[in-house]
Amino acid sequence: MTYVVTENCIRCKFMDCVEVCPVDCFYAGENFLVINPDECIDCGVCEPECPAEAIFPDSDDRSAAWAEINAKYASQWPNITRKGTAPADAEEWKDKPNKAELLSPEPHKD
Repeated sequence: MTYVVTENCIRCKFMDCVEVCPVDCFYAGENFLVINPDECIDCGVCEPECPAEAIFPDSDDRSAAWAEINAKYASQWPNITRKGTAPADAEEWKDKPNKAELLSPEPHKD
């Protein structure tokens, strides 16, 4: 089992989850984070840290469509091990529905 970042992270990308991950299994895209399912140890410490409530276990129905997306981009995006700065408008995007089409396939840029 693994944890999965879901749609509500898009355009929020708070990164509180990254700071608590003991195995550094988060990867960063331009406007979204993903968890590498092969690295996640299923400890669950990231889930309560997410202000956007976007992280769920892969056994949760809300994560089903996002498990493949996490696996795909974890192999393409850079690993992130420290909390960065969330986008300036993250709070505005936090609870907006239907953000899937806004997911950028581009990797995080410093």
